Amino acid sequence: MNILIKNATIINEGQSLEGSVLIKDRFIDKIFSPNDELPDADTIIDATGQYLIPGVIDDQVHFREPGLTHKADIEHDSKAAVAGGVTSFMEMPNTNPQTTTIEALRQKFEIAERKSYANYSFYLGATNDNLDELLKADPQNICGIKVFMGSSTGNMLVDNPETLRNIFKEVPLLIATHCEDEQTIRNNTNRYRQKYGDEMPFRYHPEIRSTEACYRSSSLAVELASKYNSRLHILHVSTERELSLFSRKPLEEKAITAEVCVHHLWFSDEDYDKYGTRIKWNPAVKTKKDRNALRDGLKNNLLDVVATDHAPHTLDEKNNNYFNAPSGGPLVEHSLIAMLEMAAQGIFPKELVVEKMCHAPARMFNIDRRGFIKEGYYADLALIVPDQKNIISDESVHYKCRWSPFSGTTFSHKVTHTIINGRIVYEKGQFATEPESMSLQFIRI
Repeated sequence: MNILIKNATIINEGQSLEGSVLIKDRFIDKIFSPNDELPDADTIIDATGQYLIPGVIDDQVHFREPGLTHKADIEHDSKAAVAGGVTSFMEMPNTNPQTTTIEALRQKFEIAERKSYANYSFYLGATNDNLDELLKADPQNICGIKVFMGSSTGNMLVDNPETLRNIFKEVPLLIATHCEDEQTIRNNTNRYRQKYGDEMPFRYHPEIRSTEACYRSSSLAVELASKYNSRLHILHVSTERELSLFSRKPLEEKAITAEVCVHHLWFSDEDYDKYGTRIKWNPAVKTKKDRNALRDGLKNNLLDVVATDHAPHTLDEKNNNYFNAPSGGPLVEHSLIAMLEMAAQGIFPKELVVEKMCHAPARMFNIDRRGFIKEGYYADLALIVPDQKNIISDESVHYKCRWSPFSGTTFSHKVTHTIINGRIVYEKGQFATEPESMSLQFIRI
């Protein structure tokens, strides 16, 4: 089937230009300027007044399958991703069983091949004793190795110093790290538990998961990567102090890169009294000063990609006191429109949103022919109405957990169509009856 998207505002490679796109089979066949004669097509979408962007590539999600599927699963949460304009995801290993062997990794790929509505890849998780498995990973087929240098949901903490050194010394793949210093967190937890007991207010979460905890761990990761010339990617940077660890060099010249998540760009510690458990993440949402520094870090190229750390729990699980409420929340359905909302507020240009959510992940992970609107590339695209009132509610979301930290928020953008591998998989609230996804492939020597 051929699809013609005509009269769109195409946001791509730093520019917003009027144009049309012809899709044939799985690929972008031709890009037309406004004065070009347009061909006929099996399906024609008049996108006048809409943004056309490459599909978002989210490099950090937790879809909870296998083993934790009461919270989320690949089918439901990939649908939510697609409804939000996300066409590819990279999923984390803290499932049950944990994805710490090649066999467990293979099983995940098989599940995604059957169920996923978005393109997919998976991280292989590191432990204190699975270096041999990490060295078996195929660099063309998996996005990277995940190292928890701080414990979080699923507790895959890698805390053996010799193991960490060997991972950074020997693993040739991209190493993605969760960086929080465990001893600092334990000390802070004991102090605040003694002071407040079980009814500790959520507003103190960033005092427990503190700036010091983040910086100590991130600086150790950078030290190890620099010593062993590793390819390091630090996930969900949450503090101003950590920005000093990173470079403004062009992405292609960086061996050490950094991700920032939407919730750390949107919320601040002033929001805990309102949202409480719904914005409890690890690392914690920090101060407004940290949030503003992260926004600036995105604009000045210290931070390389924007992702979600989409990590659902049920509301029954979340609605507990501080020490019993798990950290994490669903975000993947509204990450793009939240970023575009910040762009509409003048925080950064909409072209930067596309750069950091679409182009940069494709370039950073060396993904084969995705992340751009280019002839010959896979047709992974999203269409957005930029001036439509969009009120988020728990009842409206597609997540299996059926809630959102953005519930009650009014956005001014709405995703109307998502195209994956040349097929319309989401259109104005309706999904294709069958997924059309593919495993991401990586061009690595």
